[in-house]
Amino acid sequence: MEENAVQSNEMTIKKPPVGLAVFALVGPSIVWAAEYIGSGEVILATRTGAILGTTVLWAIVLGIFLKFWIGMSGARYTVCTGEGMIDMFDRIPGPSHWVVWVVLVIQFLCAIFSIGAVAVAAGVFVSSIVPINTKVAVCLVTIFAVAVSWSGAFDVLKIVMSVFVLVIVLGVIYVAVHVFPGFGELLGSLSFGIPDVPQWASDMEKVSDNPWKEILPLLGWGAGGFASQVWYTYWVLGAGYGAAAGRGYGRPADVSMLKNMTHEAAEKIKGWCRVLYVDSSLAMVIGIVVTGAFFIAGAGILGPQHLAPEGNEVAFTLSKVFSDRWGPVGGFLFILAGATALISTSTGQLAGWPRLLADSCRICIPGVAKKFSWKRQFRFFLLFFLCSNMVIVFFFEKSPVVLVKISAIFEGLLLTPLQAIWVAIGLFVVMPKLLSAEAARVLRPSRIFAVGLIIAFLVFGYFCVVQMPSVLFGK
Repeated sequence: MEENAVQSNEMTIKKPPVGLAVFALVGPSIVWAAEYIGSGEVILATRTGAILGTTVLWAIVLGIFLKFWIGMSGARYTVCTGEGMIDMFDRIPGPSHWVVWVVLVIQFLCAIFSIGAVAVAAGVFVSSIVPINTKVAVCLVTIFAVAVSWSGAFDVLKIVMSVFVLVIVLGVIYVAVHVFPGFGELLGSLSFGIPDVPQWASDMEKVSDNPWKEILPLLGWGAGGFASQVWYTYWVLGAGYGAAAGRGYGRPADVSMLKNMTHEAAEKIKGWCRVLYVDSSLAMVIGIVVTGAFFIAGAGILGPQHLAPEGNEVAFTLSKVFSDRWGPVGGFLFILAGATALISTSTGQLAGWPRLLADSCRICIPGVAKKFSWKRQFRFFLLFFLCSNMVIVFFFEKSPVVLVKISAIFEGLLLTPLQAIWVAIGLFVVMPKLLSAEAARVLRPSRIFAVGLIIAFLVFGYFCVVQMPSVLFGK
């Protein structure tokens, strides 16, 4: 990928691929999908399918589809300007850095529990495949994820995540095909029905009579939470789409270069936007198929046996049930897919959250940025999360489902409506002011982006205002 060059105040952009050549440059979507396919899919989707059946499959499709609009819209801004979503948030009108401060405080707290939750869940699954202690497995998963993320190189991350996605897709689809409910039932599951919690599940100590306590976490981490949409802009930066070519991480946009963008450069960037649409759509399809497959597997196997596993029982119960049904191959493939999904999410989190927090600190605390380079800040947060995981595993080893649910609600739902509005402001208000008048006309986003973002705001806002209080404070 050629780097941007400034010659006579003009931006030089590499010509975008066309036709089938677009698929040769697909990459950010693979990292995005591999990162967000994790505990929300392996644990929450399987468990929710077991308890509520296929009726609420709509929650998976709706959650991923709406977050797709947030992630793609934010990434479109990155393709056009060469800066990530956190820098875009810093340009939102209002008091200095106010949006980034909100993100920094909430995301720092969410990161600790979310990264710990996924690491614990991954350790449980790994220990069900390899005969090692769960605590040791958590440590090994975390060390592996830190090692992959340490260099900050996108190409390394892309290769590792591509392998993970292949294993996940093959393993879980093999299992789901065996319990496919039929197209009629599948279409009926998209009717937004809210079933009652069955009596067998209500009789269990840790299952509530409120079905939203199972549905909201699934919505919260379908396609990842708030942070996942931010991270997608980092993967686009790493791949060098459009104005992101040669930009690297930890740098705001070159405003003077954007103000002098020519019509020719803008047309090339518009071509890169089309590459982005293909890339992000692929991530959405992978997410819906894989999450739906885990969900259907839970509904078809665990539900009829009246099983809704908790804690360390998750991996062992799934392994036993699937092995009993299809023999060692079926059970092993499902657990392997689950373990791989959780490891890939852990890797993606440790590649993404340190970037998000390093960018936030660079903006909110300039003194830190002057003393320490962006890469040093990034690696500091990596080491911090390595240590925090070691602490969490000793206190929450037996509660991965609880941790995952808490993380999904707060990180996946609480900021998502605001994120949709902030991205809309960035795309329709901030971006035109950064570009030359000629470039702004060429790169003006379609109204469909506004429609998608507004619907995402309204839907997730409804869940936060109307349903979340009953989940958090109800019985």
